[in-house]
Amino acid sequence: MSVTDAKSLPKAFNTKTAERGLALARSTLQIEADAILALKDRLDGPAGDGFARALEVLLGCTGRVVVSGIGKSGHIARKIAATLASTGTPAMFVHAAEALHGDLGMITSHDALIAISYSGEANEFISIIPFIKRMGAPLIAITGNENSRLAKLADIHLHARVDKEACPLNLAPTASTTAALALGDALAVALLDLRGFREEDFALSHPGGALGRRLLTHVRDVMRSGDAIPAVGPDVPLTTALLEITRKGMAMTAVVDENFRTTGVFTDGDLRRLIEGGHDLGKLKMADVMHCNPRTIGPDQLAVEAVELMEAFRINQLLVADADGRLVGALHIHDLTRAKVI
Repeated sequence: MSVTDAKSLPKAFNTKTAERGLALARSTLQIEADAILALKDRLDGPAGDGFARALEVLLGCTGRVVVSGIGKSGHIARKIAATLASTGTPAMFVHAAEALHGDLGMITSHDALIAISYSGEANEFISIIPFIKRMGAPLIAITGNENSRLAKLADIHLHARVDKEACPLNLAPTASTTAALALGDALAVALLDLRGFREEDFALSHPGGALGRRLLTHVRDVMRSGDAIPAVGPDVPLTTALLEITRKGMAMTAVVDENFRTTGVFTDGDLRRLIEGGHDLGKLKMADVMHCNPRTIGPDQLAVEAVELMEAFRINQLLVADADGRLVGALHIHDLTRAKVI
């Protein structure tokens, strides 16, 4: 076995190596935490208004915020662009190297550019800055060197210097990329608040997520309708109503008048209580056993409101009625579970 092969073999994992790994992990987290905390005192920059000016420019941008980087900074830039876009600030990622080969055409004078380069000397950025300046798009630079060419050529510079990388060799971008990412998050959160961005707005851009389902799903989207609604008249014998309950599988039936307005409800819990009370089921009609004025919800209300009603009154079913009180649907808690509203 050659010396090279021997060096490539992993060391045996034991208590000593485990302790060293944990020590390095703790050190990494501490170094990166310190790097983020140090950013707080640099937000205003040498001119006294760096971060605030960046917010003003981004708020006034009538196009898109273009976030760009190369290497590890490119990955950070892509994430920042995604965060901005999902929190109310239209944004996109453009790779700095690709910008030199045609993607510069994606940027317009209505856009604002955020360029991320820890050294501030990336040739790809230096090469495209004249075109950005000629176009008239404002340039915000995030670098770790306030004396770099990129920092000096930018309209606004946000200083993201770190004392050292978490990498034991002080080479791999670790603390520096974490700091840049945190600074991007700070911009996104501040913009979110200044735009009056709400929970509902977030749901609109995340319709496939849990929040989107909770905030965008209406009762009409999940309720049972038409022939699937268990409903009988008040003069129907209880025994006939029990067949309706069994057929529709909702463990209850609505009681409606001739205009299909809800007048009552009867559940399997009511049935158990009648049996325990020794009642003659064959002699009872729905008008004798139903609960009058049942709780209802409108079809245009949010499904999450139906969940709140069910939880508040400890019920598993809910009737859906329109503005005139006519029965238009029925909702079981299982319907809400299937729709992933809960």
